[in-house]
Formats: sequence, C-alpha cells, structure tokens
Amino acid sequence: MKKIVTLILLLLSIATAFARPPKNQYVRISTSYGSVIIRLYNQTPLHRDNFIKLAKKGFYNGVLFHRVIQNFMIQGGDPDSKDPNKAKPGAELGNGDVGYTIPAEFRDSLFHKRGVLAAARDDNPKKASSGCQFYIVEGKRLNDAKMDSLENGRLKGYKIPAWQREYYKTVGGTAQLDHGYTVYGEVVSGIDMVDHIAAVPKDKADRPLTDVPMTVEVLSKRQCKQLDKLLSPPTL
Repeated sequence: MKKIVTLILLLLSIATAFARPPKNQYVRISTSYGSVIIRLYNQTPLHRDNFIKLAKKGFYNGVLFHRVIQNFMIQGGDPDSKDPNKAKPGAELGNGDVGYTIPAEFRDSLFHKRGVLAAARDDNPKKASSGCQFYIVEGKRLNDAKMDSLENGRLKGYKIPAWQREYYKTVGGTAQLDHGYTVYGEVVSGIDMVDHIAAVPKDKADRPLTDVPMTVEVLSKRQCKQLDKLLSPPTL
C-alpha cells in the first residue's frame, strides 16, 4: 500500500510539473534575412499581452520592416505596409495603427540595450505606445562622455545606473530612448537578422528599397519551457 501511495504522489508531482505554465512567453519573428526569438518581459504585461494577442491573430504576418537605421534600430508593425495600395514603392509608411494606444510601462531595470524589443509611439504627453508598431534595437557602443551629455540633455537629468552604463559601453544600445519608449522584450537568439536588415539599402525616408516582410509566431508552451530551461542561469 505504501508503494502505491508513493507512486501516486510521484505521478501527481510529474503531472503538476507538466501542467505548470512556462515562466516566459517567447515569439519568433522571421524574415528573408533570418529570424529572431524574443522573450517578452513579464514586467510589462500590457505590452506583452497585446503583442501576443495581435500575433495570434496573424496581424503581423506580411507587415514590413518599413524604417531601418543602421546602428540604431529596425521598425515595423504598420498595418498599412501590407496593403498593396498604401505600400507602393517609394510610399512613406509608419502612420498605420489599430485604433488604440497602450499606457507606458517604464521600468528602471529595463533599458534600451542592443537587441531589445520596444514600442514605437507618436508624440503624446503620456508617452503612450502605439498599439501595434514596434522596433528592435541594433544600437552602438556609447562612451561616458556621450552618456553624460544625454543625462544633461535628452534624458532630462535621469541618471543612467552604473551597471547599465557598463552594458552600453561594452555591448551597445540606444540610451537616448530610455524612459521615453517602453521596452518590453529582448532578442535571445538570432540578433544577426537585425544587423542584416539595418544595413540594407534604403530611401530618404529610411524605407528599405526592397521590401522586408515578416511573420510572427507565438511559440508553444512546450517550446517556451525548453527555452526557459536553456536560458536559465546554472544552479550553483
């Protein structure tokens, strides 16, 4: 009897482990230049859930990376960019939306390091995000003098923490956007795709001369659990 109870408890613990949801949600953005896997941040639930909702509906499939600036970022998500009548060669894109915005979710621990996913927005006093447009940071390395200048200017006195400064100096990013645009995910695999797209020939509006459409896939729970395990720091 004791062995049976032990077996039942073991089976229940295994079932519970499999039923437990993954710690993080991951998405894959694919293009002709490769693909990236992005972990969406749990610290920004409004942006995370909105992105997942749109991706599951297939909203992003076929939209373009319509604005690319090398050493800065690549931007996409404009629904107009998959409309043949609105996205003819040479047409300026970036004004399409889904009819709503998302409240800003600024977090001191989340910053514009190389590879982050962040929300685009128009110029509004609450810094609310576009409901659909986003960018992925390519960025560049910054020195202390540049960051000092940003703190006294564009960042309006916000002090970049020492550990973030070190990241900007060694890996890179776009510190000038911190606390102005919501960061809500980061590339965990495939950053080369961002570099390739950022370097393509473009027109005066920074639109690639050859369209760069994307597809976005929400990864399954099983895939997310595998990535959580793979990306978790080793236990000491």
